[in-house]
Amino acid sequence: MMNRDAFLTELAQKMGHKTFRTQPAPAPVPVNNYASTRFADKTPEELEALFIEAATKTMLAKVTTCSETEVAQTVLDLVKGYGEPVLLSQDDRLETLGINGAIREGAQHVMTWNEKTPEASRTFAAGAKVSVVYGEYGIADCGFIVLFAREHLGRSVSLLPENSIVVLRRSTLLPRVAQLAKLLDKKAQAGERMPSVINLIGGPSSTADIELIKVVGVH
Repeated sequence: MMNRDAFLTELAQKMGHKTFRTQPAPAPVPVNNYASTRFADKTPEELEALFIEAATKTMLAKVTTCSETEVAQTVLDLVKGYGEPVLLSQDDRLETLGINGAIREGAQHVMTWNEKTPEASRTFAAGAKVSVVYGEYGIADCGFIVLFAREHLGRSVSLLPENSIVVLRRSTLLPRVAQLAKLLDKKAQAGERMPSVINLIGGPSSTADIELIKVVGVH
């Protein structure tokens, strides 16, 4: 730090400035505020339609809609289509909706993730045909699914099995990632404990670098 001002002043003069700048230049006025305003006026039904379109086209996901009273049977039917073994997330919300109970009764080779036996849980997850998890949020404009990882909600539940079924409520659909960031910041400021990991699942690897033509599975 010796002779700092003299050194920087000489550099500034070499670049055609009288002196070096100690404060950054004012940020330019943004052309728009799409991050906060785009899709912000959409109804839950419109956000659902946007999410389904993005999820099916971008994430190549299959989306099934149903009512809360139908969700247990709907998920069970999807599980039967994928086959066994089946890995269940240790999530109270899945239990409350009757989803985990319906799968335990309707399938034979079923295991619920157990953080007390992580090695056994991960081994089972690696060989599972399908897993069932509860999604925290959905991002309407890009079809992303947001999952939280906590001690009893291991990431391996959704990452290791061959297929994953994510239960997502329409009321948790957000217009863009900016709204997710603001929501999480508000929760943190209120003292709510944040998850150890926040996963934004955006589908298979892809690129649109060449003439904006989307190519899936590029890696």
